[in-house]
Amino acid sequence: MTLQLTGIHHLTAVTAHAAENYAFYTQVLGMRLVKKTVNQDDVRAYHLFYADGMATPGSDLTFFDWPTTPREQRGSHTITRTGLRVASATSLAWWAVRFTQLGVKHSAITTRDGRATLDFEDFEGQRLSLVDDGGAGEGTPWPDSPTPTEHQIRGLGPITMTVRQLAPTDLVLTKVMGMEATRIYPDPDAPQHSVHVFTMAGAGPAAELHVAVRPDLPYARPGAGGVHHVAFRVPNQAEHNAWEARLRSVGIQTSGIVERYYFRSIYFREPNGILFELATDGPGFTVDEPLAELGKRLALPPFLEPRRADIEAHLKPLATT
Repeated sequence: MTLQLTGIHHLTAVTAHAAENYAFYTQVLGMRLVKKTVNQDDVRAYHLFYADGMATPGSDLTFFDWPTTPREQRGSHTITRTGLRVASATSLAWWAVRFTQLGVKHSAITTRDGRATLDFEDFEGQRLSLVDDGGAGEGTPWPDSPTPTEHQIRGLGPITMTVRQLAPTDLVLTKVMGMEATRIYPDPDAPQHSVHVFTMAGAGPAAELHVAVRPDLPYARPGAGGVHHVAFRVPNQAEHNAWEARLRSVGIQTSGIVERYYFRSIYFREPNGILFELATDGPGFTVDEPLAELGKRLALPPFLEPRRADIEAHLKPLATT
């Protein structure tokens, strides 16, 4: 069996303010809350999933809510920027005006790796970019979004991580995970350093991982405004099983296959310590809720359902409830 990852599946970040997070990502960015659930390993914390109108794999930007966590201390050996795809340079111009009107911290539109890009931050300093994907990759509008259809966020990509040494990470990405090293461009924050682009089997920035090499930076300390992990797409369970066997065969320690109900996962750390996940496209978020009702109530996988009353008692309501 030839194994190929087909792009970014989701990215999970950290917030200390779930209600404000919900307001920013739905009302400012116009994304759809497609699943309001809990961290299955820490059920007193929300796990919020924002995506496109159909909750398409590859469009999910998710957050763990840990109210007592301090802000991230920036540095290397972490994921440092999350790309969000839009369909055109015209959309970037629209977003720049919107961010100015709403007081969202943002840069000027620039060209990075050949694509028009608009960097911005959320209220906790989460580093994000809107990227003109030229119509490449999937994306389904959400009719109830406050953002006009033509300017809506289409999905994730590229994802940028920062390490101090490239070689160990390159080895795993290319020889184990089957990515291809395709090009290099100057780091926008430090042009004397480089960003290396690794591509997967999918189309455009939705199937790209960018690795910035910054030996000058200290190690990051995780926290609110930072990223917890990035997940890559595996089409089906058969290939997912084969990936677990492949990782084990080359001596990479993994979580084994973890049933997350909405998808199956394998977790492991690449050599510089960044947490990776391989996640199946299915069964998806409509396994327990109709498409029209996604995100409107607290959804729990079957093994947590008997604990619903206790779990709900320890969660602060969002604006949706």
